Amino acid sequence: MNMKSNRNLLAGSLLAAAALLAGAMSISIATAADETTAVAPPAPGARGPHAWHHHHGAGRLLAKLNLSAEQQASVKTIMANARPQMKSIFQEMRANSLKLRQTQPTDPNYASVVSQVTQANGSLHSQMITQREAVRAQVFKVLTPAQQTQLVALQAQMQARMQARGRGAWGPAGAVAAPAAQ
Repeated sequence: MNMKSNRNLLAGSLLAAAALLAGAMSISIATAADETTAVAPPAPGARGPHAWHHHHGAGRLLAKLNLSAEQQASVKTIMANARPQMKSIFQEMRANSLKLRQTQPTDPNYASVVSQVTQANGSLHSQMITQREAVRAQVFKVLTPAQQTQLVALQAQMQARMQARGRGAWGPAGAVAAPAAQ
């Protein structure tokens, strides 16, 4: 694996971890805000300061599903339970990134450090995917069959919008996805 591939893997892993953490935090913050205020939740489609659809990632999509209070509480618990492990994985990946940045190519141990970080990040990336998908499966079980169908459709729409804007899963066209044929 060449250095550019390693950097892309590391960048993708860090972005995925950050996205999951941001989604988890936005759901937690939105739910906490709903629980601590005496104001009735906004009507579907209403845009209040604490409405879930103002947040990015999972929170934005879940807001469109009109979750019940019980479902919101379940999702909050799932996210809260996953947060420590995801945070730990993310911190380890950041430490590995720092280790790479602090090691200069002229360092006699440079190749060894790159190899160690590559192996460590491969394992961390695998753990992150496993954890993220476990959370996804748990959240999916909280949803009704109609909400599950709606979520799948919303995710497909979001992916189509990203592709239409020339962005793959992680950013500009060509970063992860192949560039569109002319």
